[in-house]
Parts: sequence; C-alpha cells; structure tokens
Amino acid sequence: MDMNMGSALPAWMTPLAWVVLTLALISSAVLADDIYRRGHRHPTVATELVWIGSGLFLGPFALLAYRRHGRVTPNTSATLQSNRGVAAGLPGGAASAAAHVIGVPLVIASGLTIAGIDLWVMIIVIALLATAMLAVYERSAVTPTVGAHGIRQRSVAAAIGAAALTVLAFDLGMGGWMLLLHFTETMPPATDATFWMLMQVGIVLGVVTGYPAVRRLRSRLNSPA
Repeated sequence: MDMNMGSALPAWMTPLAWVVLTLALISSAVLADDIYRRGHRHPTVATELVWIGSGLFLGPFALLAYRRHGRVTPNTSATLQSNRGVAAGLPGGAASAAAHVIGVPLVIASGLTIAGIDLWVMIIVIALLATAMLAVYERSAVTPTVGAHGIRQRSVAAAIGAAALTVLAFDLGMGGWMLLLHFTETMPPATDATFWMLMQVGIVLGVVTGYPAVRRLRSRLNSPA
C-alpha cells in the first residue's frame, strides 16, 4: 500500500483516531470484565467473544447494546440473545474486527501483493479469516431449534455456507468502503491510527449491509421443520 496515500486526510483525524481507538479498547475491556470477573457468563464462549469483539468497532455503543441485549443475569433466559434482533448482526462485525487485527499485520509482514497492491490480499485474507470464525460461531453458538423432526443444528457444511453468505453480504459494505478509500487515495497506511478508525467505520457499514442476510438465515434456521 502506498505510504503516501491518506495524506489528504485532515490532521485532526489523527488525534480523533487515538481517542476512538482508546475508547474501543476500554469498551472491550469493560465487557470482558463484566463477563469473566463479574461472572455474567454466556451459554457459550463464542457468544462472549462476540460481545467483547463488538467493543473493538462499536466502542461505547457496544456497552449500550450489551446492557440491553446481551448481559446475562439470573433473571434472563439462557437462550442465546445474540441470535435475536439487532444483536444478530454483531457476530459478523466481531469476526471482521478480529480478522483485521490478525490479517492486516500478516499481509504486511508477508509482503504479498496482487498487481503490486496489498489491499487486494488484505480483503481476501480478512474475508477468509472472518468466514472461518463465523463458521465456528454458527456451529458452537447458534441456538439449535426443535421442529417436527427433533432438534435441528447446522451441519459443518451448512455452517460454512451460512458464514460465507454472511461475509459476502458484509463485504458489500466493508470491502466497498476499503475500495472507496483506495481509489480516492484516502486510505492511510496500516501503521497509522486513522487506518484502524476508518476500518471501524467499514465494519459498521458491513454490519448494515450484512444484516438482511443474517436475518434471513436466522429465520430459515428457526422455521419449523
């Protein structure tokens, strides 16, 4: 990635980025503390990681969503709340956030490019990592349903397929945002704080574009057999 790209961004975005990133890390830490130290454990570790990961791209807004949709207390049902409502879109965002944290440094360290640009490799690697993480989530955290033929839970193939479709819909927002930044020459280098703040924006856009697909997949899983 051209290290001169992103130079058109205003200077004030750098301190703003550090504030946003700091709030994101604090939010994830608060969520982890509430789940593990305060004992508000979820039915699965995968669900807990989704809520913690949501802090990486939603920051303090993740705390609000968690209080309303995700906090497990003795008075709440043991069902997987992240399967319902707005929270259903969070697994894709959390998977993308984790895939960025893992994939971007790997691509930079590898030096791999396509047509001399590492952005294409980043998009592919992030999509593959996010798909793998979501497939694990689909198998371990999505609540099985009971139909006429008994308990239904996704097979490995179905989990991978659902994850792939979710990532494809997600990339309409996330990938489109990255391409827009690239072609307008406003993509900062990955070593810059503004890069990670802009990736947070892309993840939120991905959650928006991926949400209809997630809702449809959930409704199909929860429909009577």
